Amino acid sequence: MKINLRNLVMGIAVAGFACGADALTLPDIVNRNMMLQQNSEAALWGWAKPGSPVKVVTGWNGKEYTAKAAKDGRWDVKVTTPAASYDIQTVTITGDGETRTLDNVLVGEVWFASGQSNMEMPLRGFWGAPIEGANKAIAESGKYKHAIRFATVPKNRSEVPLDSVKGEWVECVPENAPDFSALGYFFARELNNIIDVPVGIINCSWGGSRVEGWLPKEILDRYPDVDYEAEKDESRPDYQEYMLPMIMYNGMLHPLMGYTVRGFLWNQGESNVGKHADYPSRFATMIEHWRDKWGQGEIPVYCVEVPPHYYGDEQGTWGALLREAQRKAVEIVPNSGIVATVDLVTPGTSFQIHPSKKREIGERLAYMAAVRDYGVKGIACDSPEFESMEVDGNKAILHFRHADDGFSPERDMEGFEVAGEDGVFHPAQAKQVYTDRCNVEVTSDKVDKIAAVRYCFKNWAPGNIYGMRELPLAPFRTDNWEK
Repeated sequence: MKINLRNLVMGIAVAGFACGADALTLPDIVNRNMMLQQNSEAALWGWAKPGSPVKVVTGWNGKEYTAKAAKDGRWDVKVTTPAASYDIQTVTITGDGETRTLDNVLVGEVWFASGQSNMEMPLRGFWGAPIEGANKAIAESGKYKHAIRFATVPKNRSEVPLDSVKGEWVECVPENAPDFSALGYFFARELNNIIDVPVGIINCSWGGSRVEGWLPKEILDRYPDVDYEAEKDESRPDYQEYMLPMIMYNGMLHPLMGYTVRGFLWNQGESNVGKHADYPSRFATMIEHWRDKWGQGEIPVYCVEVPPHYYGDEQGTWGALLREAQRKAVEIVPNSGIVATVDLVTPGTSFQIHPSKKREIGERLAYMAAVRDYGVKGIACDSPEFESMEVDGNKAILHFRHADDGFSPERDMEGFEVAGEDGVFHPAQAKQVYTDRCNVEVTSDKVDKIAAVRYCFKNWAPGNIYGMRELPLAPFRTDNWEK
């Protein structure tokens, strides 16, 4: 209880100090070492004595911008940024008789990373849960000192929207790198390698959070199953602070809204397992709200499938249903995508909800951004996905998108199951076949007439089937028997 109260009081104090500032005050996100989005009208803000003038001068062109602090003390400007480069820049802000020079500024590509623990998980790992290749990545991080910047927002609970939150920008050096989001770091590193411009990551994540934690009260009030007043009762047997609705939105996300970014990265869903029916619409509502508050149009959002995990029963399907819901969410959200992770676990780790292979996920997200947002040709970024099925008795022919060149392995494919009308699934034999394109033939001597096919549609069912660019076949089912 002491920790919760301290976070709440500290958050309110930060907001109150900022709004009542009698001297020039800047949020951590607008400060030295920051990364600004290239070729944009980048938003900068702070607080000063109400009614006082504020001047902002950008070092790359000497241009001057002016603003006037509002009644609550806040001032806002938008500065025109140049094309990205590795040149170090400055931004000078003058107000209330004080001049602040923000040094070591870079202009590049800024991505906002959010979600729960698999996004939060730092390069140093969690207790008992390491990041594969972390020590090497940390040791070599200094190569990207002038190419990658990170701002990590600490957990900060609030029942009301705050105006400011901690989380300063830092350079990419071994001293700082252990605390970087591992997924965010590997995304930034690979994107920098591909497009050769600086990349900044704002990591705003809270382990265990539900999608409802990142929505405001006015939206949550529409949902009959969400009751913050009841859920915050610490005497409840199921109370968990990280499961509370809206507290991350108010305490962490709201203060950063409007900072100019290129897109969102989202890794969340484990805490919504069991609530898959609501997930697509609530995720879509969240992204619509975020985009509205950022005011940059339909900026991209790229998601990560929840990993294979025990989820109470390895043979259950709750995790699979949430993965399916994530893909449904992406289908209804414009300018969005999702990367599959069904292959990125190791044998015997079904109880570990924090898989160690974050590099591959970050790289897959970077491929998606490179192709869709930066126009890089020649890269594959979409996993093979089920498209349609033809059935002839105990044989089914499956057709896929993003698999024109076929699969590996070609034979003895694992993870497929088939069922007849009785709905009982049996392991199936699967192999690649060639007709007008590469397809997969699935058969079983246990089923006379196939009614449905599934691939890795269980809580714990690691996949081993890839397209020709080492992107895994996404889990799927052809039936809708489980709602």
